[in-house]
Amino acid sequence: MNLSNLSTMEIALIVCCIVLVGGVLVYLLQKRRTAHLRQRFGESEYETAVIERGGRRQAEAVLDERAKRVESFHLRALTPADRARFMTAWAQVQAHFVDMPAGAVAEADQLLGDVMATRGYPVGDFEQRAADISVDHPLVTQNYRAAHTIALSHLNGQASTEDLRRAMIHYRALFEELVREPAAVVGQSTMPESRVDYETDVALRARKAS
Repeated sequence: MNLSNLSTMEIALIVCCIVLVGGVLVYLLQKRRTAHLRQRFGESEYETAVIERGGRRQAEAVLDERAKRVESFHLRALTPADRARFMTAWAQVQAHFVDMPAGAVAEADQLLGDVMATRGYPVGDFEQRAADISVDHPLVTQNYRAAHTIALSHLNGQASTEDLRRAMIHYRALFEELVREPAAVVGQSTMPESRVDYETDVALRARKAS
């Protein structure tokens, strides 16, 4: 196209069309990026990031950085021996809940840290661990955050036995995902529900106290 043969109006129209098309492409790419991050991190974790960072653009930048950080890890599946060891340890933690609910919650948190370290996650503060876990386990990250909040509330004397029971359930959700075999069907538990019944645990504790 010979621009010298075009009028100023025609050149301006062409420029406007180019800008418009470019804007549409940028919008579509941004929309696609947003949809990808929402799907990868889940609605709850995505919205949490938006609230914490004060905007969608800032949140998406942080989520992108999380994904890149975790991609640099050398994550690995548990060996059968490690899996059996951790499941045995978890069963012991659950048994402790009847007589020592607060202690069991602390043990559960420590055990999860051990599982993460064995899987290849760096051992850092809670917020960093939760951020790292959210990349591959977004649906249970909110459970992990909720359990940690309850544990902190207990330290301040503001958590009931029922709160601690919920914390154990939250911890269990993440524990099961971390120890699940790679080929397991999503949603399939690696531990039978009959192994522990927290409602029964609480009832037994109340009976012993009466």
